[in-house]
Amino acid sequence: MTKITLDESEIPRRWYNVVPDLPSPPPPPLHPGTLAPVGPEDLAPLFPMELIRQEVTGESYVAIPDDVIDVYRLWRPTPLYRAHRLEKALNTPARIYYKYEGVSPAGSHKPNTAVPQAYYNAAEGTKRLTTETGAGQWGSALAFACAQYGLGCEVWMVRASYDQKPHRRTLMETWGAVVHASPSRATNAGAKVLAGYPDSPGSLGIAISEAVEAAAGGADTRYALGSVLNHVLMHQTVIGEEALKQFAAADERPPDLIVGCTGGGSNFAGLFLPFLREKLADRANPVIRAVEPAACPSFTRGRYAYDFGDTAGLTPLLKMHTLGHDFIPDPVHAGGLRYHGMSPLLSHMYELGLFEAVAKQQRECFGAAVTFARAEGILPAPEPSHAIAAVIEEAKRCAESGEQKVLLTALCGHGHFDMSAYERYLSGEMEDFELPQDRIDTAVAGLPQVG
Repeated sequence: MTKITLDESEIPRRWYNVVPDLPSPPPPPLHPGTLAPVGPEDLAPLFPMELIRQEVTGESYVAIPDDVIDVYRLWRPTPLYRAHRLEKALNTPARIYYKYEGVSPAGSHKPNTAVPQAYYNAAEGTKRLTTETGAGQWGSALAFACAQYGLGCEVWMVRASYDQKPHRRTLMETWGAVVHASPSRATNAGAKVLAGYPDSPGSLGIAISEAVEAAAGGADTRYALGSVLNHVLMHQTVIGEEALKQFAAADERPPDLIVGCTGGGSNFAGLFLPFLREKLADRANPVIRAVEPAACPSFTRGRYAYDFGDTAGLTPLLKMHTLGHDFIPDPVHAGGLRYHGMSPLLSHMYELGLFEAVAKQQRECFGAAVTFARAEGILPAPEPSHAIAAVIEEAKRCAESGEQKVLLTALCGHGHFDMSAYERYLSGEMEDFELPQDRIDTAVAGLPQVG
């Protein structure tokens, strides 16, 4: 069997919240002024109350509204593929599976949370959503979701990606969004950066500052975040819940290794959290591996500390693996993985030893993506190429050892808007980037002082 599919009736009806199943709860967000735990009233200017409730819920499951299911039907359930051709190309006894989220209208996993976020905002009377986007996948997803519910959408796109991926911008505009290159002169936060660094390539931290500032300025405007927060990771668990059903339908044993790329953490979490539930209940025992870019290695080289989620310091303090909110990553092509921090929930779980993390250079990742594309036919986005590189690495180990491991990854999006990146790789112009330690040291020196 190559493609394992489910009927629309098997779309998950609830999202999974891992927090009640953890050995200890994650540290709370803190108010930057008082250092007290953040309450619902602190988040109300940015998020609708239902998303705030989901952010802090102690329930193991949250029901998915019927109106959200109706939109999910446009692409869910997504297919699970057995990568027979890649296995043959690698001459490996491993069995490789990938859950393909690139079939969504936006071409990635991001609509899994964009749709419910737009739905809950519209239900509570919001008229406009603001957000940031790195590679453009989250901005595209939110623009699509806002179009479904009649909301305005304003996006701050990291300047490096704004220039590299003009067609992502066009896609957002087609769905009705207004798109700014970040840093921009449309906000005080952006203008301040440009005053000191006119040629700034931008960062997700800067773009978040701009989007948050714009949301705080209007009573009918709220902010939407595409990764990092608990409710976002929870919405993505439809990926893993479907994959569990598909493994059963294929009469396959649980995976020995689950691999996902990590920027803020939502795609990785969406795939592995339902499998972790099974592991914590002694029904499976996968090794779980996060893969991040060597140019922005928050798990493998960052510090676990309280930090701002944005550059200007407008957000609550989040305890997470961070390179420092002042850190501006080099403009490598995996724009969706260029964030200075990592999901606080995943950071806590990493500290608990529930999964491992590795960092990879972009040439290895693009090489793996080309190998995958030539075997399987799908052109991966630069972000999941990191996970594919780790899967190929493990499959080659299996070829040497003879182990028949079952490997699972999430191909979280296609690379149809990333042709300039592939052009640079295929022409030999792409370069790896080894992040100097002194840059990390400088950025983490500015972390907030929390006792």
